[in-house]
Amino acid sequence: MTKLSAAVARLRLGIVAGVLAAALVSSACASNDAPAPKASVTTAPTTSAAGSATTATVAQAVVAAGKTRDLTTTTPDGRTRTAHLYVPASLLDDAPVPLLVALHGGTGSGRQFERQSNFDGIAEANHFLVVYPDGIGSGSSEDQLRTWNGGVCCGAAVNKDVDDVTFLRQLVEQVSREYDVDAARVFATGHSNGMIMSYRLACEAADVFVAAAGQAGTLGVDACDPATPISFLHIHGSADTNIPIDGGRGQGISGVAYPSPRASVRRLAAVDGCPADPATTTAAPATTETWAPCDAGTVIEFVTVAGATHSWMGAAPARAGAPVPFGGYDSSAAVWAFLAAHPRT
Repeated sequence: MTKLSAAVARLRLGIVAGVLAAALVSSACASNDAPAPKASVTTAPTTSAAGSATTATVAQAVVAAGKTRDLTTTTPDGRTRTAHLYVPASLLDDAPVPLLVALHGGTGSGRQFERQSNFDGIAEANHFLVVYPDGIGSGSSEDQLRTWNGGVCCGAAVNKDVDDVTFLRQLVEQVSREYDVDAARVFATGHSNGMIMSYRLACEAADVFVAAAGQAGTLGVDACDPATPISFLHIHGSADTNIPIDGGRGQGISGVAYPSPRASVRRLAAVDGCPADPATTTAAPATTETWAPCDAGTVIEFVTVAGATHSWMGAAPARAGAPVPFGGYDSSAAVWAFLAAHPRT
């Protein structure tokens, strides 16, 4: 694939409400090859860099007609790291493209998160690249029980003090050498341990990642001093028992006493120069707290989804005939809508 030439092109921006796409990642991150349902997208008001209301849309997910390519890179610590890059068939010619780095949950993998999140279908409809990195595996087989070093959690990545921040910086550089990646639209997202890693990227790599988002994580590092303000969306189920919404020891396999997700968002809002108190809106089942405008026009949001658990919301079922995990909300579509609405200005 030749490198795309630079020209002006911009995606429509927007926020999704009441949508239905696909993704399931539990803290065990079991594999699932079932196809994901389409996401429908509604037009909704968002907040511009100046803090005023704007209205825009994001295209609904379509069948992923592109291809996933395997990537490898060697990090400064001598490890060979792997990832999987989805290139949409609809990728625009003569246009700089956004890049989404999508981080699987603890014990999952990039391929697993690709199958279950349906970010490929959203990328196909909205013309952006998605790369799915693999965390560090546990035991003799490093392709199993993969985790990220998000600080407080998880597994082999923390025990081996793996420098995942450097790996993910290097991965963005690798993709950008081949494609005309728009540096103002490089984003990170993740689930559970993957979202914990997204928080760490917000704190330690905001010069590369302009906005981050995810579900069911928390801030896992003591020091958080972003090099530049960064927009951030945190989605959390009120009934999450793996990473409780108010923090503490969860019922998952990690055995970690987690910092409070609610407090984590407020801490990031404080270092981002946001107003002290958020504006609150409710559209059942979600209640959204928004801190805006923050420094450099960034936005911080915390979405509480009533009754939702740890599983990636709006996901494809883990097996045929099983119910959709919390089908009343779609984390994948909501994540992309937020990120697309908050490029670096």
